[in-house]
Amino acid sequence: MKLESKLNHIILENFTTESGAVYPKLHLSYQVFGPELNSAPIVLINHALTGNSQVIGENGWWNELIGAGKTIDTHQYSILAFNVPGNGFDDFIIDNYLDFNARDIARIFNEGVRNLKIKQLYAIIGGSVGGGIAWEMAALEPKITQHLIPIASDWKSTDWLIANCYLQEQILNNSRKPIEDARIHAMLCYRTPESLKQKFERSSNEELAIFNVESWLDHHGKKLQKRFQLSAYKLMNQLLKNIDISRNRGSFEEVVAEIEASVHIIGINSDLFFTTNENITTYEELKKQNKEVYYKEIKSIHGHDAFLIEFEQLNNLLKDLF
Repeated sequence: MKLESKLNHIILENFTTESGAVYPKLHLSYQVFGPELNSAPIVLINHALTGNSQVIGENGWWNELIGAGKTIDTHQYSILAFNVPGNGFDDFIIDNYLDFNARDIARIFNEGVRNLKIKQLYAIIGGSVGGGIAWEMAALEPKITQHLIPIASDWKSTDWLIANCYLQEQILNNSRKPIEDARIHAMLCYRTPESLKQKFERSSNEELAIFNVESWLDHHGKKLQKRFQLSAYKLMNQLLKNIDISRNRGSFEEVVAEIEASVHIIGINSDLFFTTNENITTYEELKKQNKEVYYKEIKSIHGHDAFLIEFEQLNNLLKDLF
C-alpha cells in the first residue's frame, strides 16, 4: 500500500503532435497512490493548470478528497496521476508551447495507460483543463473508462475562455514579471466579485498603504513565481485555450455517441470560466442521445476555484460513485 509515491517515468518515442512537431523522446512522469496498479480499480486524476501528479501526501493538492478513509479511498482504489509533459514538476521542459493542444496531451496520457497495461480505468477525474483532457481521452478511446468526471470543465474552450487565455498569453510574453502578472489576472477569473467582497470588504493594509485585495493578489503572484516555470505556464495556458473534442471530427453529437463511459458533470454555479449554462447544454445534448449522464452543481460564491475550496460539497457529490 503506497500512500507516498515516487515519481515514475515513461519515455514515448517519436511522438508527433497534431501540429506536426516531432519529439524523438517525450518524458511522461506519473505517481501511483494506494494499491499497486491492476490490483484494484484505478482512478486517473488529471491535474489543473498549476497542478501536478502530487495529488495527496505532504504537498498534495487534493488531500481533502483522496486518501485513506476519504471519499476516494486509497485502501479501495489505485490512484494514478500523470504530469502534463512540460508542467515542470519532473524537470522536463517544453519550449515551444504552440506545438501542443489538449488532444495531444490526451493522446500521451492514453499511451501512458496502455504502457502500464491497464485494460480499463474505473474513472477519469479532471478539474478545469484536466477535465478537458479527460473529455479528449474518452473521445480518443471510447472504452478507456467506466466513469468520466469533468469538474469545473467542459469539452470545449468557449470564446470567453479563449479570450482570457489570449490575454494570459500576451502577459506571459510581454510583461517584465510575466508569471506574477499573469497570475494576478488569472485570480480574477478564478474567483468572483462576491468572493472578493466577502474576503476583503474594501479593507486596507495601512502599513503598505494599499488595499488588502491588492496585497492578496501580489502574494499569489509572488508565490506562483517561486514554484512555477514560465515555459510551463505558457504551455498549460495553451492547452486550456485549445480544448475541443469535435475539432476535425464532425459534430459534438457524433463524437460523444462513441463514448461508452457514464458521464458525471460537476459544475459550479458561479464559475466564470466554465459556466453552468455550457455544462447544462452539454448534459442536455448527452441526454438526447440516451447516454448515462448526470449533472451536479457546487453552490459557492468563490467561482472556478470552488472545486479546490468547497470540499464538503464535492465529497457529497462524489461519494455515491466511490
